[in-house]
Amino acid sequence: MALHINEIPASAPDLTVLDDWLDIPAAIISDELNRFGAMDGGIKPLAETASFAGFALPVRVMPGDNAALHYAAAQAGPGMVIVIDAGGFLGSAVWGGILQKAAEARGVHGVVVDGAIRDRAELRVAKAPVYSRGVTPNGPQKGWGGNINHPIQCGGCPVAPGDLIRGDDDGVVVVPGAMIANVLAASRERLEMEKQIEAGIEGGKTTVELLNLPNPEDF
Repeated sequence: MALHINEIPASAPDLTVLDDWLDIPAAIISDELNRFGAMDGGIKPLAETASFAGFALPVRVMPGDNAALHYAAAQAGPGMVIVIDAGGFLGSAVWGGILQKAAEARGVHGVVVDGAIRDRAELRVAKAPVYSRGVTPNGPQKGWGGNINHPIQCGGCPVAPGDLIRGDDDGVVVVPGAMIANVLAASRERLEMEKQIEAGIEGGKTTVELLNLPNPEDF
């Protein structure tokens, strides 16, 4: 398998918008994507209070091989999230402490691995949060190539270059690039709606009333 690299921008799109996304929970974003866009529950954060937002730099590797990730880390830019399709393989780690340092030196905001990582203790306290499907001390091979900045899947979700990636304690969601502005606005509206529901609960109303649910016999 050869190494294929699509042109990688020198920097991510407008980074100022990422601060706005940090105020939006991943669950709210998933709601606005009609319950699509969330990676499956096997993709978990290493840190207990992980939170990030950034633009996708997708990478597909052969299971157990991380040669492509060294090239991806070397060319990543500020505000990017390295999203890795390692085929869900847990027998060998494709990401660890050395690559994490290399990625953080380039300003990467997060790393998501559909596969295994190692150096958990180090990555748990890393500046850029790491999410993965599993952990193993077994290291990777190098030399089987891969695809960098090409569309991939990760955790059952399609991920294209430049998609918005948001991670928090619940997991990771993917917002397609063309939908970023609309989903942000809609997510803010949903947050306001939920605040009104919470106020109603404090005022003594039930969620059945507040959500205008039908009578039980009407289901």
